[in-house]
Amino acid sequence: MSSPLHASQVVLVCHDQTPSRIVRSIVVEPGYDAAGLRLVYRLTGNLAQLRLPSADTPAPAGRLWAHTCFEAFVAARSGSGYREWNFSPSGQSAEYAFSGYRERVLADVAEGPIAASAIHVHRMADSLALEARLALPPQSCTELAIGLSAVVEDADGGLSYWALRHPFAQPDFHHREGFALSLDLATSQFSV
Repeated sequence: MSSPLHASQVVLVCHDQTPSRIVRSIVVEPGYDAAGLRLVYRLTGNLAQLRLPSADTPAPAGRLWAHTCFEAFVAARSGSGYREWNFSPSGQSAEYAFSGYRERVLADVAEGPIAASAIHVHRMADSLALEARLALPPQSCTELAIGLSAVVEDADGGLSYWALRHPFAQPDFHHREGFALSLDLATSQFSV
């Protein structure tokens, strides 16, 4: 049973197998309106000890998840298909469609930079905020299941994995049990 989201943000939890001494917290502020889904990720920690891709040295868009990036997985509550979005602090993004668990639909993939109005990154001494706007495909359902996650790379190349829910002993953002945020499209209300 899900409960209404009373706070304006949800907290991502670091997976037990990939602890981070550098990141203090990652929270996400979700929003939804006629333009689609709005997600604001806020990472707090010692940014000097993290490997954060910058706009002047972008990584290949197809492997954003291999370095520091923020991710969103969106699916109809019923059904097996879903979409994945990756957002890098470099401003790059990638979108993937899946027909089922890790069954990628190759004809429906978009990689590359998002329009400047759709992604904004703001860095401070001890925090990073990334705002992303997702124009969702037309929905034939009334409720979406959303997985929010992040991969954080430290200066030594170590990775930590963050998500709303980690259902297994190993990190797996694609598993539907991790899509812990619900969005009622009729009321624009989120619940966890």
